[in-house]
Amino acid sequence: MARPVSTSAPCPLPGGPTHPNFDLEPAATAMSAVVGAIADEQLTAPTPCADTTVRDLLAHVSMLTEAFRQAATKEAVGRSVPPAVGPETALPDDWRARIPAQSKALVEAWRDPAAWDGETEAGGVSAPAVVMAMIALNETVVHSWDLALATGQRPAADPSHLAVLLEFLSNTPAEGTPGMFDPVVPVPVTAPELDRVVGLTGRDPAWTR
Repeated sequence: MARPVSTSAPCPLPGGPTHPNFDLEPAATAMSAVVGAIADEQLTAPTPCADTTVRDLLAHVSMLTEAFRQAATKEAVGRSVPPAVGPETALPDDWRARIPAQSKALVEAWRDPAAWDGETEAGGVSAPAVVMAMIALNETVVHSWDLALATGQRPAADPSHLAVLLEFLSNTPAEGTPGMFDPVVPVPVTAPELDRVVGLTGRDPAWTR
């Protein structure tokens, strides 16, 4: 079973060659659409992330959108902390408005060319800014997929983003990355790109509630 993607692991991050700058807006828009369609009665539903409800994952997404905005501005350097996931993590009452607003701010922060320079930090982990941007993209795309499947929606992702993520995740070991991804779920190379991405993050594309 897959766990929520986390940057808290003190281990090498997966990733192929660094990728040219990309715009996070399509992924953020997809996330906002999924979040906006979630009903209150779905908050207790399971997700593809092991032992994680829709409510728990929304709380995680609320935190990560702000954390990766601060990674872009470098506000987080020297003061970020590992993310928490679980029922003990508070979900803001205004999550339906907050997550889209924070996602928009995330997009704008990474549109600043300076965001892609040097090293930055999120979740208690330091990495080159370009790598952190790809982690932010991965978090947004994959958790949109998680939430969409958990709430009966159709997941979607921008093809250019999927190309970035397939390159980024190409060196993920079969056993996964401790603290970040569960073991890779084999997916045929002929499968849709989104299925291949989620398989590389330890998720079963055929997951159902």
